[in-house]
Amino acid sequence: MNLVTAFLAGLLFGGGLILSGMSNPAKVLALLDVTGAWDPSLLFVMLGAILVAALAFRFARTRVRPLFGSQIRVPGAGRIDAPLVLGSITFGVGWGLVGYCPGPALTALAVGGRSTLLFVAAMVAGMAIFEVAERIRAGIEAQRGGTRAAAGPSGE
Repeated sequence: MNLVTAFLAGLLFGGGLILSGMSNPAKVLALLDVTGAWDPSLLFVMLGAILVAALAFRFARTRVRPLFGSQIRVPGAGRIDAPLVLGSITFGVGWGLVGYCPGPALTALAVGGRSTLLFVAAMVAGMAIFEVAERIRAGIEAQRGGTRAAAGPSGE
């Protein structure tokens, strides 16, 4: 049942991305072009998504068990550190340069295009490089006999 639910949720999400225009990089870039031909329509899509998510999280907190699954996992507030800030900046710059973020890019693969395929390939390569770097870092820390030396992840 979990696979069916995940598949249906993915279809709904992908359909929403296509219907809203989020998988069209030209539309996304028009949203980000505040000094030129600005198109704020996606801003309303994002505000609507935030409203729906807020209501869903509020509903989820009242439940003991999810409708489909064994437990509810709600992310907690984490600390703001250098990797989070650097990752956010990298994401924003990439989004601004090409008009894609991961979900819409995968959705746009359905309609094709070399630029979309190239972006997704680069995205997957970046994820792989990050994974390898994290495994190397974890191995070095394990050899030192601890997790992220006393300084912490941001070198504090």
